[in-house]
Amino acid sequence: MKKVAIVGGGSIGVAFCIVFARSGFDVCLYDPAEERRHAVKPEVRARLDDLAEFGLLDEPAELLLARITVFDHLADAVRDVVLVQECAPERVELKRELFALIDVHAPAAAVLASSSSALTTSSFADALPGRARCLVAHPGNPPYLISVIEIVPAPFTDDATITRVTALYEAAGMSAVRVTGEIEGFIFNRLQGAVLREAYCLVRDGVASVADIDRVIRDGVGLRWSVTGPFETVDLNTRGGIASHAQKMGPAYERMGASRGQHDPWTPDLVARVAGERRAALPLDDWDARVQWRDRRLMALIRDRRRGGG
Repeated sequence: MKKVAIVGGGSIGVAFCIVFARSGFDVCLYDPAEERRHAVKPEVRARLDDLAEFGLLDEPAELLLARITVFDHLADAVRDVVLVQECAPERVELKRELFALIDVHAPAAAVLASSSSALTTSSFADALPGRARCLVAHPGNPPYLISVIEIVPAPFTDDATITRVTALYEAAGMSAVRVTGEIEGFIFNRLQGAVLREAYCLVRDGVASVADIDRVIRDGVGLRWSVTGPFETVDLNTRGGIASHAQKMGPAYERMGASRGQHDPWTPDLVARVAGERRAALPLDDWDARVQWRDRRLMALIRDRRRGGG
């Protein structure tokens, strides 16, 4: 059985305990704070009970909890593991100190991954002797419910490291997405940030209330995005696909961006690139069937919301 270490017993560390234990891994957790070390297992158990209530566990909670061991010392936690998942606060100096220690004590073949939300690997692991095995693996929160995880290597990260860690996360039931090149915020938080920036501006400008903006996302845009991402959403919203959508709506979106000081028009070559990827994924001959699939998925979501009182 494969063994992983989690460094940091906060909410993300607790969540990763569930991700890996639920997938059959032995989990070794370390946190420098004694109170957190004592709190981890009760918090894991509470979340496992919730998952069991919704039928999201394939094994008894007791069995999963038994796969998790909490250690008082970092060196003991990272011994004999294939992966170290660092889940410390988002402070670059702290991550530098932790990765220096982990690099010394973890097995030479272990992958060292940070759960960083915005800091790049180069900002805290560039001087490590073992930097070739370091990268960022940024999860959604909580990762036991949101399966996507962004794999963000540094220029110095070895390709074999990326291959190994991708296989490990997929074995843990996660959906690994490779981010090409280091960029602050990666994909998840840059997309989320774009929506948040506009939301703040709409409140500032008196266009809508906080509650109404949340309602538009929750009951409108977000409902669709839970079935199809932004590109597939507009691809299915316009007969003729995303190229037709860009032709009809591109100028309006360009004006909206320019009004916020961001002039990034959808140029013909960019539209052609995006449309080419969409048509490779979904030929226009299959467009009607996919629209029907989308609608039925939305129907199922709406039914489940009504049953749950949401």
